[in-house]
Amino acid sequence: MIDLLIRNAAVLRLKDERAAILTDHDIAVRGRRIDSIAPSGAIDLSQAKTVIDAGGQLAMPGFINTHAHVPMALWRGLGEDVNIDNWFNDIIWHLEANLQPEDVYWGMQLGLMEMIEAGITAVADHYWHMDYAARAVEKAGTRALLGQAMFGANGMRQIEETAAFVKRWDGQASGRIRTIMAPHAPYTCDDDFLRASANMAERIGSGIHIHAAETREQTQASLARRGKTPIEALQECGIFSVPTILAHAVGAAPGDLEILADLRTPVGIAHCPKTYAKLAMGANNLVEWRTLGLAIGLGTDGAVSSNTLDLWEAMRLTALGQKQLTGDAEKLTIPQALTIATTESARVYGGADDLGDLAAGKLADIILVDLSGAHHFPLNSVAASLVYNARASDVRTVICDGQVIMRERVHLTLDRNEIIANIKPRMERLRRRDNAGVIQTYAP
Repeated sequence: MIDLLIRNAAVLRLKDERAAILTDHDIAVRGRRIDSIAPSGAIDLSQAKTVIDAGGQLAMPGFINTHAHVPMALWRGLGEDVNIDNWFNDIIWHLEANLQPEDVYWGMQLGLMEMIEAGITAVADHYWHMDYAARAVEKAGTRALLGQAMFGANGMRQIEETAAFVKRWDGQASGRIRTIMAPHAPYTCDDDFLRASANMAERIGSGIHIHAAETREQTQASLARRGKTPIEALQECGIFSVPTILAHAVGAAPGDLEILADLRTPVGIAHCPKTYAKLAMGANNLVEWRTLGLAIGLGTDGAVSSNTLDLWEAMRLTALGQKQLTGDAEKLTIPQALTIATTESARVYGGADDLGDLAAGKLADIILVDLSGAHHFPLNSVAASLVYNARASDVRTVICDGQVIMRERVHLTLDRNEIIANIKPRMERLRRRDNAGVIQTYAP
């Protein structure tokens, strides 16, 4: 028997940075994985327990958000028109002083609901109270790589506590939840703390998710304070001895890129262009980075710096930003942008064997996208329309791990009214800025 059959779909396939569209195809799902993809009618309909008629909608891999702070959706719209130092010191680290564990549970559900509606089926999330975040992911039916954030100022004990979280949740929710060590950044963790985090990650078989070289100012400050760049500090402290997600790296120096390109362990960079533009952080030359073989994945960052958890926006800004940065409209082509959003994001996430493509044997993380809207017509190029025209609202149906979690824009796992009802009474407390309660001070 086939558990799920998607009929009459166009299917996006990417190979060697070339996009192909298979029209009039069916996708058979058995259990958690894609069983086969074949021309419509070739798979026996009577063998399917559940049938979804795509009606010509495009089937593509679910997006993978390689760097986010999902529960920060609670403070959307409260970090506007400020530079990064003010964003940290005057706003977010005051607001987060109000955070309680249960807030994370509801904030995570809110962000997951938004991401599901945008076709995001997996997220690498870096935040606090992650047991509560894990419970929300379990309920939502999505996939997540969860890291319990750590500041060096809070002491070495939290490394043991985080390791316990990693062990407690890794592989839960039928494997949809994975876990990772998550020291915050070189500017909030000294070398001893970074070294201890790396040693723990090696000991328990975990990777590391960390912010690094977010701006050029951070790199200059690290050189003045440490005598080495943030990337050099991470290398010397052993962070790169395990698989690593580097958030941002906008301030990476040329020598840093050589370090990353020569590593034997997989290290990927999460690229969050909306945050960079909004906080005037600078820009990454992804065209150059990709020639070095570096893995680049798309991320939204948190909704206090990006406002939305929408990788359609991130993909579009990535493509446009690279053309503007290089002064060459032929750079970062449409297939390359789609590759970064799918197969390369899967590589950064640590799921290259299972995610980021629709093929037999891959995990069944599938979204159906409606390209019939006026903003797509006439549909002269499906690939171009995906990168430059598509909206989150074009996503109609979302399947994760073989389970339908949204069908025709109706959520099947999360309750919008319940989430809103639980968040509203928390907001008066969460919006307060208590100067005495600031959790950290930003000094690059």
